Amino acid sequence: MTELAAVKAALKTQAVETPSWAYGNSGTRFKVFAQAGVPRNPWEKLDDAGKVHEFTGVAPTVALHIPWDKVDDYAALAKHAEQRGVRLGAINSNTFQDDDYKLGSVCHPDAAVRRKAVDHLLECVDIMDATGSRDLKLWFADGTNYPGQDDVRERQDRLAEGLAEVYERLGDGQRMLLEYKFFEPAFYTTDVPDWGTAYAHCLKLGPKARVVVDTGHHAPGTNIEFIVATLLREGKLGAFDFNSRFYADDDLMVGAADPFQLFRIMYEVVRGGGFTPEVAFMLDQCHNIEAKIPAIIRSVMNVQEATAKALLVDGEALRSAQRAGDVLEANAVLMDAYNTDVRPLLREVREEMGLDPEPLKAYRASGWASKIVEERVGGEQAGWGA
Repeated sequence: MTELAAVKAALKTQAVETPSWAYGNSGTRFKVFAQAGVPRNPWEKLDDAGKVHEFTGVAPTVALHIPWDKVDDYAALAKHAEQRGVRLGAINSNTFQDDDYKLGSVCHPDAAVRRKAVDHLLECVDIMDATGSRDLKLWFADGTNYPGQDDVRERQDRLAEGLAEVYERLGDGQRMLLEYKFFEPAFYTTDVPDWGTAYAHCLKLGPKARVVVDTGHHAPGTNIEFIVATLLREGKLGAFDFNSRFYADDDLMVGAADPFQLFRIMYEVVRGGGFTPEVAFMLDQCHNIEAKIPAIIRSVMNVQEATAKALLVDGEALRSAQRAGDVLEANAVLMDAYNTDVRPLLREVREEMGLDPEPLKAYRASGWASKIVEERVGGEQAGWGA
């Protein structure tokens, strides 16, 4: 197989999971902006996700968020997804939108609140059993705002205890993915603020626990690709939440703020053996001012472009320059791949997959946007937190 054929073959295996909540209304802390045609329930979210996969060919799964996507019959929801050409993916828990969680959830000083939070996480595992989902994704808003507010070490003990109970409930083939975020909404201490804390807990829990890297959850200047390389080296990188940031956790379209960073991350994924189903490529985005489905399609395409460039890096030439200590040549090899226009290559890949070479144009020509505006009248639109 030629080098180009190998790159094409790899790109055809790529899978990017889309988030159910990205299809709903979202906004800032000032306002949630409603759009016509937005889904009113999880079933319609899956209808839209099916369209993203139909036109990209590489978005076969949809992450659910509980209780936002709670239904009475998860087997029926899974069947509905299958009929739309997609499958149900990671189950995301929610321990941050209840009044009881004002001082935390699994780290709360009150044992009754901790019990409530852990019971919700166990419920999410039950849902995984019903949907056939592999991954339970955990993000905790837990933390403190003031020095002395709570015992920092005790909160870590409470976290470890809660995670251990949920970990023991996982079935064969199921995983726990632990996400970190260095601040917000807690401003003095956050209980899972960085990859090291998440890694330490996952290491103690065992092989079913891995770390999630959300590309928006880092301080300015953080070398995310170093974190990715280290977690891959340790066998503890479980998934990405792809988005873009300018200031904090902006949840913008992936590749919008710093496409070069996305390329550098994807290079470490490829170089570190992470371009496998063992590392889930998920989107975690909120589309506040742009149309939902086109924005998600664009995000999927951005991930594809960064991946194609990473696959085109001449590894042999790069290693040769690195071993020789040739700084400029090593950098040039990397930059040659990044500066390659891979859009023609991806158009070829899509045509070989039986897809339209231009997903966004194909979607706009499909009439789906006008169809959902006409049909989704009445009821309550889905939105962030709903």
